[in-house]
Amino acid sequence: MAKNKSTTPRKDLQDFQKRKSFLLDKNRSVAVAKRHKKGLRTARENIEDLCDQDTFVEFGSMIVAAQRGRKSEKDLIEQTPADGLITGIASINGKWFNKDECKCIVLSYDYTVLAGTQGAFNHKKTDRMMQIAKKAKKPIIFFVEGGGGRPGDVDFDIISTGGLDLMTFVEYARLSGKVPRVAIASGYCFAGNASIAGCSDVIIATQNISLGMGGPAMIEGGGLGKFHPKEIGPAKMQYENGVIDILVKDEIEAVATAKKYISYFQGAIKNWTCKDQLELRNLVPESRKFAYDIFKVINHMADDDSVLEIRGDFAKNMVTAFIRIEGKPMGLIGNSTRHLGGAIDADAADKAARFMQLCDAFNIPILSLCDAPGFMVGPDCEKTAMVRHSSRMFIIGASLNIPILTIVLRKAYGLGAMAMAGGSLHESFFTVAWPTGEFGAMGLEGAVKLGFKKEIDAQTDPAKKQALYDKLVKNAYDRGKATVAASFLEFDEVIDPKDSRQWIVNALESIPLHKNNHSRIIDSW
Repeated sequence: MAKNKSTTPRKDLQDFQKRKSFLLDKNRSVAVAKRHKKGLRTARENIEDLCDQDTFVEFGSMIVAAQRGRKSEKDLIEQTPADGLITGIASINGKWFNKDECKCIVLSYDYTVLAGTQGAFNHKKTDRMMQIAKKAKKPIIFFVEGGGGRPGDVDFDIISTGGLDLMTFVEYARLSGKVPRVAIASGYCFAGNASIAGCSDVIIATQNISLGMGGPAMIEGGGLGKFHPKEIGPAKMQYENGVIDILVKDEIEAVATAKKYISYFQGAIKNWTCKDQLELRNLVPESRKFAYDIFKVINHMADDDSVLEIRGDFAKNMVTAFIRIEGKPMGLIGNSTRHLGGAIDADAADKAARFMQLCDAFNIPILSLCDAPGFMVGPDCEKTAMVRHSSRMFIIGASLNIPILTIVLRKAYGLGAMAMAGGSLHESFFTVAWPTGEFGAMGLEGAVKLGFKKEIDAQTDPAKKQALYDKLVKNAYDRGKATVAASFLEFDEVIDPKDSRQWIVNALESIPLHKNNHSRIIDSW
């Protein structure tokens, strides 16, 4: 007869469970209360919200700060759990994708532990997770709030002076173009923590962010003055200048946005709906002189609730976004006529080129909605190094492994329009135009003024001069309008706007998408 087994755990298991208990928020009431008083969530609360229920498997939870030379083991276990960095593997968006598709690497600095600073051991843990991410080829989501490097880790002082030989930043940077990498930044994010953010593919930041390469102590130590943390890299500034890709209200919205962003890299969604495509016929004004809201076009053409804009407050004349068409993920670039008339300046070229790299790295086709009067010109424009910046669109467009699908909504003029199509209207898998489309080597007005200068100047009567100019512009438009330009096969077809999705779907079903060879990087800018 078998003996009754004791229900009391073995001592070694009891010791293990007690040790693990110091990691839990419920046993860290003081630190958690302090965090909640500021209206913020703990690192573990953010992770719980991000990951599918009961799927987070933690790595490296036993480490503590490298401060045994100044604190007791008991204090370190209680005060520096996981050395201020929580890491693991979890499923995200499992309701849409299978297990293989939805696994992600998750890391979060813990601001309740030494202000989320980067300690000697949590650097080692980061390096280890980067190795795992590389082997698993899984996306990384990294909560990066924290104050940068930690000077108080005395245990390593005997073997290091500045820790300049650590591999964290190079290991994370090496994953550029190999796995999708998302940084979520909230609160104070300085120095090394900010570098992790800057190396990421996208930065999702909350309104309370202070994001900078040095915090107040470093700035003051460099003799540059005293500043409150909130004065360093505030949200409005970093969103306008393009550092922040997506600005959200708080951590709750940041997590929801991260889930949406990462979903585009996880595959197609089966269930989708879209708006009445007949409405596309009326979204571009009949008068070529009127601006319009390109986001109405995008939101009507794409699946419902599938649009996620990237760098929305930077270079507003160029729109970059992720969308879905019949559940399939796509990148989108488009010209906004409400800003600079849709002309492409240096910032817009950088924005589009970098987004094209991002899509190419992860095999996501690009839809280009072209309404480009050309590249921006003029003496002031050239001060921005326009010659070099504009060329990025050609260099990157020519090297893409993914298809570009180009729809000309209205203007397609000169080099700017060519750049929107990957370098040439025949470089796209298809280039089609709506009936509102118009084509030319340069803007009609400029072409007339340049090509017919003598004839116009010969008219001394102002009324006759204007009448001649208007007539020449109309003639140029009649020659360049979509239905005429299509007869020269400069592009593929003029289509009814309502058929745009049909053309896109047909192309996506016709093009074999090859897996990326992981040989490219995505520029940090």
